[in-house]
Amino acid sequence: MAHVPLSDYAYAPAVNDPVRLRTLTLIRWVAIAGQALALLAVHYGFGFDVPLGPAFAVVAASLLLNLIVLTGHPTPVRLGVRSAAAFLAFDILQLAALLYLTGGLENPFSFLLLAPVAVSATILTIRSTIALCVLSIACITILAIWHFPLPWTAGGFSVPQVYVLGIWIALAIGILFFAIYTWRVAEEARRMSSALAASQLALAREQQLAALGGLAAAAAHELGSPLGTIAVASGEIARELSPDSPMYDDVQLLISETSRCRDILAELSDRSEDGDDTVSPFVLLPVHALVQAAAVRHEAENVAFDLSATAGPSEDPAAEPVVARSPEIIHGLGTIIQNAAQFARDRVEINTQWDREFIRVHIRDDGPGFAAGLLERLGEPYISSRKRSTGHMGLGIFIARTLLQRSGGAIAFRNDSEGGAAVDIVWRRDTLENPDVESGG
Repeated sequence: MAHVPLSDYAYAPAVNDPVRLRTLTLIRWVAIAGQALALLAVHYGFGFDVPLGPAFAVVAASLLLNLIVLTGHPTPVRLGVRSAAAFLAFDILQLAALLYLTGGLENPFSFLLLAPVAVSATILTIRSTIALCVLSIACITILAIWHFPLPWTAGGFSVPQVYVLGIWIALAIGILFFAIYTWRVAEEARRMSSALAASQLALAREQQLAALGGLAAAAAHELGSPLGTIAVASGEIARELSPDSPMYDDVQLLISETSRCRDILAELSDRSEDGDDTVSPFVLLPVHALVQAAAVRHEAENVAFDLSATAGPSEDPAAEPVVARSPEIIHGLGTIIQNAAQFARDRVEINTQWDREFIRVHIRDDGPGFAAGLLERLGEPYISSRKRSTGHMGLGIFIARTLLQRSGGAIAFRNDSEGGAAVDIVWRRDTLENPDVESGG
């Protein structure tokens, strides 16, 4: 089974087009209704002089665009980044035109220019959001200088220019703040979603390997009997044929290929009995063997693995726990061990301990330890002490922590007092010995 590097598929966006066209048109319908009601209320309700003709022409432009979109795309459509940015840019310009006719920044609804920027920061790229921020700030700058008078009574209403400048500064800061804050929160959510998807992919791969191992063991058992029958029958035929017979070579080939098949099946059976890590996940084994299965795939020539297993204190003797072969634990421990081996100078110590209540696994390397300031953030997605140029995306530890916590374990990272990095994983014994018990992770 070919192994596809996790980085090849875990970080690509699941959907290239970030937003539904229907979502943007629905938001625009709400804006159209609100703008029309506000214009009518100010003109007829408060009796202020509003240029209804030009103002409703601007609202009609937005209405017309929505109708064109609905007739041109009757089925659900997702917009690409550029198309979505263009839609939001139109909304900014349409609202700016309406504000131009109704008092500019003196209009209390000028704060609505923040909305398209916030939407962009949530769903679009940082480049598109920056472009919309620039467009919004350009619009409020123009509106601060040029605009129709604010609709008011016959005596008029004059806002000091200093106050208008304050509104401009507040809106500019608001645009930048909302863009940065909203984008940061949305980016964290996107990265967490991507990291969790990578965790699911890693777990699915372990489960597939375990399932393939179980199928291989079953095939070795089921095919042994018919292959034995074929071998006996072909041997009988070979004894009845003379070496000069035209079928003799074919029968000998059949015998040799049958023997080869039996050797392959015997090897599969031996792997199952020796505890290979592709055996069915429902096989029970001692906990130290589970840790060994996680470590064996990451052994390196230049790093020695020191595996040890110890029971609890003498006053509390306990038999070694027998646990299910869990793909989550095997992959999670394997990732921690692999990380230790990559940073170790010569040695990685892996100690498994148990007593009547807990099962503990301590992993320690003799490397430089965790980088300063990294310990508090270890386990977060995309956090790595290595340079990004190596292709490492900082997801390994996050995936390991997620899978181990899913199995009911608690994980802690620290720098050992004797040097090197250390990782401690602890489970309640009954959680691993009774997989049906709800885990606390």
